[in-house]
Amino acid sequence: MTTSTPVPARGEDSPVRIQARTDEHLSRGLWLVKWLLLVPHLVVLGVLGVAFWVLTVVALFAVLVTGRYPRTLFAFNLGVLRWGWRVTWYGYGGLGTDRYPRFALDDRPEDPARLDIAYPQQLSRGLVLIKWWLLALPHYLVLALLVGAGGTIVGRVGGGGAFGTEGGGLLSLLVLFVGVLLLFTGRYPAGLLDLVTGIDRWVLRVVAYAALMTDSYPPMRLDQGPQDPAGPLPGDGPDRTTAAPAAGAAEGRGGQALLTRPEAPPERVAAAPLAPPPTGRAVLLTVGAWALLLGLAGGVAGVVDTTGTGSVTGATGLGATAVALVAGGVLALAGAVLIAVGARPVGREGGRR
Repeated sequence: MTTSTPVPARGEDSPVRIQARTDEHLSRGLWLVKWLLLVPHLVVLGVLGVAFWVLTVVALFAVLVTGRYPRTLFAFNLGVLRWGWRVTWYGYGGLGTDRYPRFALDDRPEDPARLDIAYPQQLSRGLVLIKWWLLALPHYLVLALLVGAGGTIVGRVGGGGAFGTEGGGLLSLLVLFVGVLLLFTGRYPAGLLDLVTGIDRWVLRVVAYAALMTDSYPPMRLDQGPQDPAGPLPGDGPDRTTAAPAAGAAEGRGGQALLTRPEAPPERVAAAPLAPPPTGRAVLLTVGAWALLLGLAGGVAGVVDTTGTGSVTGATGLGATAVALVAGGVLALAGAVLIAVGARPVGREGGRR
């Protein structure tokens, strides 16, 4: 009797899981005006994207001190990425659905585009200083070709949150091909679907790594296909892999099979997703991040005015500079307080893993 041993799927070790579904019937011409329909999302994601990166810097210092990513900040940033991924898949990072994206940070099983990142219980204090620029540099160079130099990290989240809205790169060309084929055939080619989702998956894995949300180094490969190789997301059911019986299996004497059906690997049940912080907390974090950024920017501008040659003259100029420094410091302090309040543990409602 022969049996087979289950082989782990590629990408099973990745804490980042991305799934995408295409609509059964896609509009032939809607993609021509989606740029207009996406304007409200881009405005909101522009605000959230700035908060995302400010809170990532806050998380950097938290990891340096404690070795942990504050759970509420993690949940907020994950929510921003989920929102951006839904907008990407609807827009020009996929054109995979005509279902208008939700204005929300949470994840739902019915969403055409879904994202989940396992919350890390512990992060390396040393890696947090180098992984987002030095260790991720090879990925940046490759993604500059795949999605364009402006669409690697900062341009994909902080610049609007919609991955794939920037021009240039192989991804934009592939999505253009998809649009033209939709226009004339009304169908999304399976081969292009696999390639587009593979590029998007690579980008999101690198974004999660650069945003300090995992220490797991992103694989340098395209894991193609709408379903993530790491397994299903919650709501999609268990990940079953069944093996077909060998064709023409020979039987021995007494009817005993010489070749038997390989045993199916055990089911992998998807864990519950990390819930975003309550709306009030999310507002506090966003306002606090912007206040902190603007306060620091005002303080830096005041210092530059003070140290600049000929930029400040007389008591009036010095007084204005002092006011700018004080106002910037107060605003930054207020932002820090709002972030501290918003980042308090939510409790069981946000628990996972």
